[in-house]
Amino acid sequence: MSNLPHHIAIVMDGNGRWATRRFLPRVAGHKKGVDALRACVRHCGDIGVKVLTVFAFSSENWNRPAEEVSGLMELLALALSREVPQLQSEGVRIHFIGERSGLSEKVRNGLAQAEAATAGNSRLVFNICFNYGGRWDIAQAAAGLAARGEAITEQSLDRAMALAHVPDPDLLIRTGGEKRISNFLLWQAAYSELYFTDKLWPEFDAAAIDEAIADYSGRERRFGRTSEQVAAPGGAKKRKAA
Repeated sequence: MSNLPHHIAIVMDGNGRWATRRFLPRVAGHKKGVDALRACVRHCGDIGVKVLTVFAFSSENWNRPAEEVSGLMELLALALSREVPQLQSEGVRIHFIGERSGLSEKVRNGLAQAEAATAGNSRLVFNICFNYGGRWDIAQAAAGLAARGEAITEQSLDRAMALAHVPDPDLLIRTGGEKRISNFLLWQAAYSELYFTDKLWPEFDAAAIDEAIADYSGRERRFGRTSEQVAAPGGAKKRKAA
């Protein structure tokens, strides 16, 4: 596929609405969303995407009904036990990004075990943002630098961000019809191409991914430069190493 994005980030929105339209409990939509995510990870690996980052649970999602939050936590535990062995066999390396102190010990252990089990893989880096917020990410990076007595600059902040181990996303997708990024990757998405679709997340299949990539491929990424500069030899922007 031509002009393939190295790093795709996704706000997986619409699980609850998908369920409500079918007169199902909202957690049923989240379960269907796990199926869609499984297919998305596999397709991204198959076509050569190197990094996939998804917004699984925001720091604001704690404000949802207690029953839904509890169901999401149970679904996470189930997904870890069922999905990690398959992801390991497919060469996927898992990183969980977000504040872990507010999670239960059982959940924290599950996240750490999933990361350890896949640490040697390199086919696809799969970042799962869980209990994550973009403002939290910037704040924790700045606090870490201050605690170490380091100067706070764009470069030092970039190195201290929770996704410093991968290049910034080339393409940021949001499903579900909303046209905002909702506190997701505020620092890293500064130059990302944004793609919004009305498809609800459980409906977002391989063909939908390809459609988003095709739209991305038709765009010119200038990073503040002119079209002539981009077209000149060596005009492509250098990225951080994955």
